[in-house]
Amino acid sequence: MLNARDAEARGAQILIHCQVISAARKGDLWHIETEQGQFTAHNLVNAGGPWVADILSGVLRQNSKAGIRLVRGSHIVTPRLYDHDKCYFFQGTDGRITFAIPYEQDFTLIGTTDAEHNDLGVKPVISDVERDYLCNFASEYFKKPVTPDDVVWTYSGVRPLYDDGAASATAATRDYVLDLDTNGAPLLSVFGGKITTYRKLAQQVLAKLKLGEDWTAEVPLPGGDFPVDGVGALIDELLGDFAFLDPKWAARLVRAYGTEARKWLGDAATAADLGQDFGATLTEAELRWMMAHEFAVTAEDAVWRRTKLGLRLDKSQTEAIDVWMAKEGQKP
Repeated sequence: MLNARDAEARGAQILIHCQVISAARKGDLWHIETEQGQFTAHNLVNAGGPWVADILSGVLRQNSKAGIRLVRGSHIVTPRLYDHDKCYFFQGTDGRITFAIPYEQDFTLIGTTDAEHNDLGVKPVISDVERDYLCNFASEYFKKPVTPDDVVWTYSGVRPLYDDGAASATAATRDYVLDLDTNGAPLLSVFGGKITTYRKLAQQVLAKLKLGEDWTAEVPLPGGDFPVDGVGALIDELLGDFAFLDPKWAARLVRAYGTEARKWLGDAATAADLGQDFGATLTEAELRWMMAHEFAVTAEDAVWRRTKLGLRLDKSQTEAIDVWMAKEGQKP
């Protein structure tokens, strides 16, 4: 989301909930039909993640020798298992490693698994086997065993790995492959890749397309214009300027918004000035910021995609957020 906002500020047009229906080369341009209109482009980058091959064959009607391997990675979240902010990496007897990471202040995140996931039409969900595997793996290291009853939330994602013919999902390469087709207007497809290397990947995409210069290494994303060791100072500043905040609330806002937190806190003198409190310190003011600046449309966007406050909110609170956001979105 921050990357999209940064691009938008530099002139990009961001279309959310907008499917690309078709795209075809005509002369030296791509002609692209979407649910929100038609566009032309000199270059087309297919960064469809797990759908990259489907986009190539179904939307662009192109053939490619490169293929994708879909691998499901699942995670479990438990109440906080230890009282410091360091991460653990654990070596297993099966040759794999797992991690335990402090998560959202009061929780611990444990992951991950590698399982084949061949059908994109099936939502990736952790299996009981994967859950038990992670619990048993962590229990080999923690004094108190981790059991399925300790798990408060799980999530799974599909990794779009480049298909290098490896015998197992674990052995498949994590490197990305950039496939450039210059048979007419350029088309570059991204196979593989992950968030930890996305900016380096993006620089290599621009280099292959012979566009732009490398400039992102020292440029912060929105809200990130503060020193790496400056989080504590930012929290202290918010606590000093907004007396109604407590340390945990201020820490959450700095982690989520950085220097932009005070943009939507505005001149609030009390928590009531931020409007309705939906629970877990989520207020109308914060939701309005998400809707106006961060592409949020539904409660799921707000409490799971943008934050993980869903860990602290019950079903009725989440439903109330959905109702409020729907009404707010209808305002002129």
